[in-house]
Amino acid sequence: MCAVPHAKVALMAISSRGFSVKSQVGFSTIALLCIFALYLPIFTLVVYAFNDTDSMSLWGGFSLRWFKSASHNVAIQDAVLRSFQIAIIAATLATAMGTLAAIATTRTAPYRGLNFKYALINQPLIVPEIVTAVALLIVFARIKVWTGYTGGAYLVAAHTAFCIPFAYLPIRARLEGMDLTLETAAADLYANPWNTFTNITLPLLLPGVIAGYMLAFVVSLDDVVITEFVKSGGQETLPTYMLGQIKKSITPEVNAAATFFLVLSVLAVTAFYFISRKKH
Repeated sequence: MCAVPHAKVALMAISSRGFSVKSQVGFSTIALLCIFALYLPIFTLVVYAFNDTDSMSLWGGFSLRWFKSASHNVAIQDAVLRSFQIAIIAATLATAMGTLAAIATTRTAPYRGLNFKYALINQPLIVPEIVTAVALLIVFARIKVWTGYTGGAYLVAAHTAFCIPFAYLPIRARLEGMDLTLETAAADLYANPWNTFTNITLPLLLPGVIAGYMLAFVVSLDDVVITEFVKSGGQETLPTYMLGQIKKSITPEVNAAATFFLVLSVLAVTAFYFISRKKH
């Protein structure tokens, strides 16, 4: 009969202290194992990018030869340039569309169908990327047959469509966290919607826009699956070029190119964090 009160006392004690997952048995061990499994391959890749030999498994001393080799490789230069061109254009278009979509879905009273619009905008995040890639391949193949055009606009269109939700989410989050007082005051002072947007909403929204652009840029820059399905001959981006080289032969030159992409991605994500975090 005394077991129930004792159990209640124990539960009350746990509730008063607050539940912490860190206090669970084995949490630290599992966390360390996950970190080890995730980052050991990346650490190994970066280390062997500085390997002086042609081997991927035998260390021959520290050297920058593979970074120099990659910087003088015309194929890598073309792939890097094309990757940046596609990422810049796609991120710009995706951010512009994401900004308009975020404003349309936040600066309005709730109505029937709004949740459907949320799902539609975020559809590329919900559907497996391989499904999106196959669908784009089928559609663009028909357009190529009809028009005869096989240029890079297909890659830009595919990357833009895939990056829209990545730009939309931080912009929408910024809008939802913004105080409407200034916009309401501008309307009370007879400012038209365009003046309110350009002078009030957009300056306050700018950190979210920049964060959305950077996130879309990184996603486009690193994309492999959609690019591999949509691209035509001679339209290699750096990720697809690296994938092709791995199928042929692996050299530390690929590690050097991957290290460059890793550093770029880390810098972009770090900047995204500092820009998008809330300022108190």
